[in-house]
Amino acid sequence: MAAGRFTLRVSHYGHSAFKEVWLLAHLPHEYIIGGERISPYLVFSNTHDGSGAVRIALTPIRVVCSNTLNLALATAKRSWSMIHTGDVREKLKEAEDTLFLASAYMDALGREFETLRKKTLTDKEVLDYIEILLPSEDGSTPQQAKNMKRLKEDLKMRYFDAPDLKGVGKNAYRLINAVSDFATHAKPLRRSANYKENLFAKTIEGNPLIDKAYQMVRAA
Repeated sequence: MAAGRFTLRVSHYGHSAFKEVWLLAHLPHEYIIGGERISPYLVFSNTHDGSGAVRIALTPIRVVCSNTLNLALATAKRSWSMIHTGDVREKLKEAEDTLFLASAYMDALGREFETLRKKTLTDKEVLDYIEILLPSEDGSTPQQAKNMKRLKEDLKMRYFDAPDLKGVGKNAYRLINAVSDFATHAKPLRRSANYKENLFAKTIEGNPLIDKAYQMVRAA
């Protein structure tokens, strides 16, 4: 897909068990935000029969560690839809609109990252946030409590000890990256048959754990 000087490079194509076709396209322009490379991808998804609109979601990736940073910003749209039309000129207009929205989101994301970097967090605040993100349920069995403790320790390790975050500083941006790493790369307690499809759906719709962490530190 192209619009003006922009070209989308298709990097993967496939389908899920939920009768959806999806396509992953890498935008040609990488962003340097806070001295780090952020690579933007567009995910297109549609039903097998082509009914309805094509859903599009922007997924920024922190290149050094492949963390997915698809935050639900209040200032810019991360996902939208594109209708099927037979008019070539209308399709080109939709392509231009898509690239414009992607660029606007990345610009807003860059500003938000700078704000998050300035939000210094104490170690106690980080531990409190982790308790909120991964709460211990009343009435849990000993095994459930053990599993939850393991998840919390995993997230703590990703914040305090991850090599790629050593130079970031103890701030909200670091916590968001740790949560993203945990949410998208940690081994689940139970791996369902639809695990990969569910993880991919969160890439499109937004990951609830990442968004919850972002809203907490944003409101602090």
